[in-house]
Amino acid sequence: MTAPDERFPRPRALRDRLSRRPRMSPNQGPQLPLPEPRTPVEDEAWFTYRAAGEEIVWSDGLAVLLGRPATDSGLSRQILSKHVHTEDHSKALGAITQAWTGREPVRTTVRLVRSDGGWFDVDCRLEPITDPDGTVHGLRGTLRDVSARERARREVARLSRRGETVQASVIERDPSTGLMTRARFADELDRAQRRGGGALLIVRVEPDHTDGVRFDGNTELLQRAARVLEGIVRPDDMLGHAGPNEIAVLLPGASWVMARRQADLFVEALRTQPFVLPDAWLRARAWAGLVRFRPGGEAGSHDLLIDADHAWRQAREANRPVTLVADPIAVRDRQGTYRDRVAAALGTDRFTLYAQPILELQTNRVLRHELLLRVLDEAGGHQSPTHVLDAAERLDAIYDIDLWVVERALELAAERSDLSLQINLSGRSVGDPRLTAEVEALIERYAVNPEQLTFEITETALIGNLSEARHFADRIRDLGCQLALDDFGSGYASFRYLRLFPIDLVKIDGEYVVDLVRNPEDQVLVRALVQVCQAYGIHTVAEFVQDEATLRMLRELGVDFVQGYLIGRPAPVEELRPQTRLRRSNRA
Repeated sequence: MTAPDERFPRPRALRDRLSRRPRMSPNQGPQLPLPEPRTPVEDEAWFTYRAAGEEIVWSDGLAVLLGRPATDSGLSRQILSKHVHTEDHSKALGAITQAWTGREPVRTTVRLVRSDGGWFDVDCRLEPITDPDGTVHGLRGTLRDVSARERARREVARLSRRGETVQASVIERDPSTGLMTRARFADELDRAQRRGGGALLIVRVEPDHTDGVRFDGNTELLQRAARVLEGIVRPDDMLGHAGPNEIAVLLPGASWVMARRQADLFVEALRTQPFVLPDAWLRARAWAGLVRFRPGGEAGSHDLLIDADHAWRQAREANRPVTLVADPIAVRDRQGTYRDRVAAALGTDRFTLYAQPILELQTNRVLRHELLLRVLDEAGGHQSPTHVLDAAERLDAIYDIDLWVVERALELAAERSDLSLQINLSGRSVGDPRLTAEVEALIERYAVNPEQLTFEITETALIGNLSEARHFADRIRDLGCQLALDDFGSGYASFRYLRLFPIDLVKIDGEYVVDLVRNPEDQVLVRALVQVCQAYGIHTVAEFVQDEATLRMLRELGVDFVQGYLIGRPAPVEELRPQTRLRRSNRA
């Protein structure tokens, strides 16, 4: 074999430097100041402590364990602070106190720190040393190295804790229906596309009011509809919560003929099934949109969900069970079509705002309101805009929606100078170079005090242009507005954003708050997030606060603000307008 120097000749200067370096044998590595390995202890490890003089003396065996000379004794307080692990100080002191006052032997297991910084576990037996009259004047301790046993115990405990704290599956479930969330369902749809063809079905389920029974519990109806579909789907099919009153069904590998039969079966089953709910007995109306996908197709999972959503709406308008989409909309046509739909929704006032109160824990007063976008359906009901915003952001049609929200927020702020409002912005809009100038112009037009405004960016959102986003953040803070980071802890960018942007307020993701009292792991995480924010000079808000016990714990953890159903549910923003308040006071 050719030597490396012969195959790739080194420059002369490099060869000269290498020739002057000391040579190491093949097995010789860099000499690092590592701790010396512990040798087995043959002598018994013990120590004695006597109250007179407060000195400790230990055996040669204990000296070997500690890595210091046996003749090197010292005051008991110094020895305790130096050689007992910090986290075991209180445990060691408790055992000493018990042995001394109880006048009987006590056993404990603690960690001792060696002079080189390493530590090990010992079983320690403490025996009181007494005078003839029974007065305790000292202690004798015998120790046994049990590091191997304790290491194994800690590893078992660690693995058990990991098993309890790690989700069994990344397929998250929607808490209201038990179905996959829309985001996770989209992931499964992407996987199905990579593996082969199939079909996607979205079923819309609504209570049938033709019998004169009015019913508002759509969540309960959707839960029971999901159970009906679970009973008739194939083993490989998957169900998800696509949106308000919508169930998505993934049919991987299904032929088009089979998918059409399944769609008809699902709709018929829901239409003929009587639903017995806590407060009503009713039947349901159902419509469906079925979209076929092929491997290697241009349409992604979110595109297919948009198409299926549009298809069930067509089915309802035409009063037919299912609308079929054999081929998804071409990519070149999709963006323009969706922009038209967003423009139509904005032009016909299909969007509206709700407000949710935020409580400051120091004063116990509601000092802020978060503005939430809602979509009006055909019946005039308010729905979550998740699927609309998701599609608009992916198709670059979100900017107009965000600008609509900002302008309506500033209108309200101008009417209520005593309100502080938090306004959500998408990642794409924050990175859009047009946004900064638009916000400045709107603040000037409505003569709003910028200190009333906090702009929220979602931590999981994809910011299109970080430089423009930073410019926006710097400019609005120069104006006097604040910047908040939403859903903190739910994505990978959290701590990076704290450095990239001048964040004033962080909203801790409600996933870590909703079960806080019963989940020690969530308590550790929330405490750590609060400490990080305090170190950065950032206020914290906890979302999803639903009971007094959670509120008390958040106070103890140092959270600054809270919001959730305990504080107040989202309500139409009109209730905050001066006219509404005046009418209420007149009625009072």
